[in-house]
Amino acid sequence: MADEATTTPSLRPDAPAGRPSGPGGRGPGGPGGRKFFRRKKVCKFCTEKIDAISYRDVRLLQGFVAERGKIVPRRLTGVCTTHQRRLTRAIKQARNIALLPFAARF
Repeated sequence: MADEATTTPSLRPDAPAGRPSGPGGRGPGGPGGRKFFRRKKVCKFCTEKIDAISYRDVRLLQGFVAERGKIVPRRLTGVCTTHQRRLTRAIKQARNIALLPFAARF
């Protein structure tokens, strides 16, 4: 009886004590729970020491524009804040002089 009072109640009876597992029992503590290792994204422009992002460099800019014509956010590309601002400005300039499309064709 004294042992039951000191243990912490779990959300599921088959879950291990401590941290509750995620949905379906596949959390870090659940069965088959493999921790996902996300690599830290580094800025391509900082590593290659590219200072100027030109609106005329269409090949470079196309890598940061999705198929539908949207600018890919920095949380997906890993570009730092200052370079993302320069990149956005260059993409918008390239769109205005018709080097890049505003939207995808259907």
